[in-house]
Amino acid sequence: MLLNRKHSVKRWHLRPDGIPKVTGQLQYLTDMTLPGMLHGRVLRSTYPYARILSIDTTEAEAMEGVYAVLTSKDVPGLNRFGIATPDQPIFCEDVVRYVGDALAAVAADSPERAALALSAIQVEYEELTPLDSTDAALAPDAPELHPHGPGNVLHRTEIKRGNVEHAFAACEHIVTETYYTPRQMHAYMETEGGLFVPDDEGRLNVYAATQHGYKDRMQLARIIGCPEEDIRVVSSPIGGSFGGKDELNVQPYGALLALTSGRPVKMHNSRKESVRAGLKRHPMKIEMQTGISREGIIQAHRVRITADTGAYATLGAPVLNFCTEHCLGPYSIPNVDVEGLSVYTNNGLSGEFRGFGGNQAIFAVEGQMDRLAEIMNMDPWEFRRRNMREKADPGPLNQRILTTDGLSQVWEAMDRSELWQKHKHPQADPSQPPWIKRGVGAAIAMHGAGLGYGIPDPAGGRLSLNSEGKIEVAFSYEEFGQGLIATLEIMLCNLFQCSTSDLNIIIGDTDRVPHSGSSTASRSTTMAWMALQRLQTPFRSRVLSAASALSGIPADELVTGPGGVWRKGQLPSHDVETKSLGFVTAYSDLAGQGTAEEWVFDTHFDYPTTPDHVVGGHYLYTYAAVAAEVEVNTLTGEVKLLDTRHVVAAGPVINPMGFIGQIEGGSVMALGFTLTEDAVMQDSRYLTTNLDTYLIPTIRDIHTNLEVEAIEDLPEGDPFGPRGIGEIGSVALAPAITAAIHQATRLWVNRLPVPREQLVQSLHVPLQERVSPT
Repeated sequence: MLLNRKHSVKRWHLRPDGIPKVTGQLQYLTDMTLPGMLHGRVLRSTYPYARILSIDTTEAEAMEGVYAVLTSKDVPGLNRFGIATPDQPIFCEDVVRYVGDALAAVAADSPERAALALSAIQVEYEELTPLDSTDAALAPDAPELHPHGPGNVLHRTEIKRGNVEHAFAACEHIVTETYYTPRQMHAYMETEGGLFVPDDEGRLNVYAATQHGYKDRMQLARIIGCPEEDIRVVSSPIGGSFGGKDELNVQPYGALLALTSGRPVKMHNSRKESVRAGLKRHPMKIEMQTGISREGIIQAHRVRITADTGAYATLGAPVLNFCTEHCLGPYSIPNVDVEGLSVYTNNGLSGEFRGFGGNQAIFAVEGQMDRLAEIMNMDPWEFRRRNMREKADPGPLNQRILTTDGLSQVWEAMDRSELWQKHKHPQADPSQPPWIKRGVGAAIAMHGAGLGYGIPDPAGGRLSLNSEGKIEVAFSYEEFGQGLIATLEIMLCNLFQCSTSDLNIIIGDTDRVPHSGSSTASRSTTMAWMALQRLQTPFRSRVLSAASALSGIPADELVTGPGGVWRKGQLPSHDVETKSLGFVTAYSDLAGQGTAEEWVFDTHFDYPTTPDHVVGGHYLYTYAAVAAEVEVNTLTGEVKLLDTRHVVAAGPVINPMGFIGQIEGGSVMALGFTLTEDAVMQDSRYLTTNLDTYLIPTIRDIHTNLEVEAIEDLPEGDPFGPRGIGEIGSVALAPAITAAIHQATRLWVNRLPVPREQLVQSLHVPLQERVSPT
């Protein structure tokens, strides 16, 4: 199915949050206020690496309008946080490790007084030389940033199979290249923040943007030293996350300030503080060496990954796991030698980001495919087909994965596309000046969904008929712009032939929803679909049984529909609720039949994982092929994206508008990753401190011609339904663009964002100088 506005309009579903968002009426969590609330601020380090000699808060504590001043001695529980590795201090005790490290926090009755109180806190430091690169951190004489040592390595990964040295010795051609990727900002419109409200019963209510409401509750309980049930976390709606709000940010400070002062406390980072303290995409260096036979079959693949995780772990280890898994691409390679390092430095924090390490890996491995194809004088798409894994092959980690035809389907669809034909049959445009060059490139990817083997990945949900006669569904997912609520509405309306006015959807509130996991890792659509498949039969049976008891009509002659229960074959042709011929009883009439508990149905299960004991290994994969046409100005080095086609095999499309929106949004984020975005650091300090110097693609940079082709086929009997597509649109555009640049200029790009100065050079190092003849 070709998805675009012209072809999909009849299937489009109006987003229930769409009009409030575009009109500015929607209240985000950072918009919330309460009478008498205080304003919280955090004092952060001015040095990337230093010993703390003293912190004097006396003057701040004495200031009028200041109700709380906190340092490490005021944390009642664990003075650390981190989803996977709790190594980041709430407040530093003796050492600061990056310029965003927190030393103290204040709550005052106005933002101005809070800022004045921060300035009154006196800190004495002994400045230390920062480890401003992974090379510096890995040097033998480098100081250890964390006591668990040895060295500054957070995590190591490896994949070893076959005999790589022997295989390389027999190869006809070998390509060796080093790829570099940038430190990218999430750049969400709503910066980190929220409202923290202690209540009269001793509970803390947290209204703060996160993708992990239950994980936040768990971490905050450890910090405060209280039972988890004493904390309520409301985590929707969110003004953008893309992984950047997976981890705690302002929550520890707002929670502690609220409990200390006994009053509501609002926290909201400025953009500069968000840049300084927030997570970024891991910058990586990926060294690759790939060898092929005379027939163009890959024989050996050696990879060395070095990721800069910054001062603390966050999810640096799982990101490296994912990158390691995906650096083999969707290819069958018999001899593999992969090693990865995630390294502590004194740079800004790197963590969760849309694509989760796949973007970096796919840029590199797809770059290798294009270089090898050129050596073979072979069409690069045909070269990929010759080396692609068969559908029954194991996954990249030699683990069992779910068998689908997705990979071959996206390859074939792209091969016959009009855009790829432009690559095969390039034509010069005589109307263009000679310094304007055009090219088309393509890339292919398989992308794992879910958290992977060995990582807790709970799922489930609740379906009920509430006291108001609404079909109510509850999940612990969050809505942060991806269109989740609209997708849930479509699923429910399709299952029960009801109208949207019959529904009540509850998400992102730990007091009201079961623990069904989070909106992360492209998992929520699949998990919601699987939960509803489990819940629909017992729920429908209860509804029809109750309707039969009221009406005297046998249950097998009844169906659910808009407004209530109808006779079979007499549902209205349109979404109406009028009690016309065939209408039996309203949902509201059924709600009083029996106890409330009898109308509640729960399910609990885990996201599907490979049966093989391979930590981080995925079971469900989504496949995509991306082609891009670019225009390169060889006088200025400017690259314009003219045309893009995404072919995505992710199962049935539930919400066409949401599907297109996710691919478009991911594509724009990938465009910035490829051409403009880099949060530059020097001596472990950000040179890019605000959005005025950080080049996010604007509407001027976004091409208008973007086509999305959805391949909805799944194997017969597939129990997992639609796959999530929140990340697949972002992972393969970069290598497609750099391949297009190569066709236009004959220049190979190995660094992102693409250096403009490289594209204006008239001479370049030929590929043959990086090729080792056997």
